[in-house]
Order: sequence, then C-alpha cells, then structure tokens
Amino acid sequence: MKTYRIAMVPGDGIGKEVIPAGQRVLEALAAAESSFQFEFENFAWGGDYYRQHGEMMPANGLDALRAKDAILFGSAGDPHIPDHITLWGLRLKICQGLDQYANVRPTRILPGIDAPLKRCRAEDLNWVIVRENTEGEYSGAGGRVHQGLPIEVATDLSVMTHAGVERIQRFGFRLAQSRPRKLLTLVTKSNAQRHAMVMWDEIAAQVAREFPDVTWDKEMVDAATARMVNRPASLDTIVATNLHADILSDLAAALAGSLGIGPTANINPERVYPSMFEPIHGSAFDIMGKGLANPVGTFWSVVMMLEHLGQMDAARRVMQAIEHVTANPRLHTRDLGGTATTAEVTAAVCAEIGATAGKPLTTV
Repeated sequence: MKTYRIAMVPGDGIGKEVIPAGQRVLEALAAAESSFQFEFENFAWGGDYYRQHGEMMPANGLDALRAKDAILFGSAGDPHIPDHITLWGLRLKICQGLDQYANVRPTRILPGIDAPLKRCRAEDLNWVIVRENTEGEYSGAGGRVHQGLPIEVATDLSVMTHAGVERIQRFGFRLAQSRPRKLLTLVTKSNAQRHAMVMWDEIAAQVAREFPDVTWDKEMVDAATARMVNRPASLDTIVATNLHADILSDLAAALAGSLGIGPTANINPERVYPSMFEPIHGSAFDIMGKGLANPVGTFWSVVMMLEHLGQMDAARRVMQAIEHVTANPRLHTRDLGGTATTAEVTAAVCAEIGATAGKPLTTV
C-alpha cells in the first residue's frame, strides 16, 4: 500500500479549522480506498509560534518539509503582527524556498452556488489562473533608508528574470494545451511598465511558437478585470505575474460565489521539492473559532493535491462529494448565504465519500 507523507501547516486564523477538516476528508478517503494511505505531520507555525520564538517558522523549517510528498497549508496572517512579517516569514518562505514557482488557481461555479454574475452560465466561467509565484512584484527586492525622517525613501523592485518568465509561461501554455478549449490569455501591463513587462510579452511570443495548437491573446491587466465580468466565456487559461494574478484570482473566486470555495496549488513542476496546496481565503480572524469558515476551498485544494500525487480517481471522488454537498443549499456556509457550520459541511463531504466507496464515479 502506498503511503503519502503530508505536512499539515494550519497557520493562522481559520486555517486552524479548515486544515483539520481537510485531514478528516483525506482520512475518510483513505478509509474508502485500499491502495493508499496518508501519514500526517502537523507543523504549528504561524502567529502563535512567532510570539514564542520571534519567527513564523524555524530557520531550518524547510528541511522538515523537503521529505514530504505534499503540504496542506491554511493561511498566514495575524492582526497583531505586521502582514509583511506573517507573509514573508511563512507562506512566501515556503514557496520561494521550495521553488514552487507555478501558482495554479482553478475557478468555476460549483453546483448550487448563486454566483453574482446573473447573465453568466456555469459553463461560461471555467478558468484556470496561472500565477508566477517566486519573483516579479513579490521578489522581496528593495529597502528603506532615512526611516522616520522627512526624506525617507522606500522601494519595492519588481524583478523578472528571463528564465523565470519563460518557465511560467511555458507551464501556462502546456496547461492550456491540456484543456479542451486550448485557449490562453496572457495578462500584461507593458504599455506603462516598459522594461520587464515588455520582456514578458516578447517571451510569450517566443514560447507560443512551441504551441501552434493553442490560441492565445494578450490583455492589459486593467482591461482583464472588465473582461472577466463582461465576457467570462472568452477566457479559459490565464497567465499573469505574481501581483496581477494575486488580484485577478480573488476577483475570479468572488465571481464564482465566494473566496471561501477557492483552491490553490503552489507547484514545483519538476518535483524536486514538494508542492503546497491551500485555500485562498486568508486567515479571516473575524470569524475564527465560530464554526463559520467554509472548508470547500480546502477540500478543492485536497483535490488538486490528489491530482498532483497521481491519484486521479480519488481526486474525482472527492470533487464529486464536494459538488454533491454544494448542490444542497442547506449545506451552504454563511459566505454563500447559508447557515451550515464548518463541521456540518465537513461531515457531509466525508459521508458522501464513504457512501460512494466502490461505486462508479458520476457527475452532479
């Protein structure tokens, strides 16, 4: 029997609620399967760890993660700690340290969810946003001088390397090539950012020659936001820089009904290091401990993790369970206009996985 070693990093806020829920779903799946099991190790890193040790995770923390098959991550963010410390000290430290340069965020309207675009059919909003995840606007280059004086200067430099741009764009073209529509939109801002973004465009044109079966176009990031709202069916696979895709993917999740349902995969495509899977909703301290957190984003992230591990049937079984549950309005959490609790949604998904064990996969 195959054993997958999974690192559990709940992080902060509702991450401490949804990541244990994700573990329960994986345990339910393993109980229904006979070909694999999971070995979990919990890493209590985040804001509480920072208050005790002065850092979000140990200096050698990456060493403990490298031997894992995958990482399930909750969130980084604590209202009592500056955001740049929580983000750079935990999530970005893992993403950059393990070269998880491809951030992949699928978006579609799940059954039973009342999305805000009333003229949009569910089949019209079925996107995957590919985000460059280790450099660009979040490279960490820059600094501050003359702090506290009227002449203080602060800089944040966007750093794009030819190798970094080429590899994320090639990843995006390959992903588009694997999807039915073979359609890709490259998001840019080369009209105003005349150096790095012009290189971004030039590399895209070069990489595109390797994929003659992929239809692609270029869209300015500001125009892309309007296109997502007004012409959702014109989009399929979207490739953008670290900052641009960070913003666009939150808009995408909102258009699909809620940030609470959005998943993320931080992928090291070469599989030299483990990849990390997480919901996109953040730490949401305002609802922490109230049982209001929507665990669907974590469950969908589990689906992406299973796909990455090569367990395609298991991934489809969990996705089928998610869709069965979202199709029932009585199992919607508050962000979707319902009253169901985190525990109730988790129990329903686990029950559905158990009920369908050994049965043929269907679609909702």
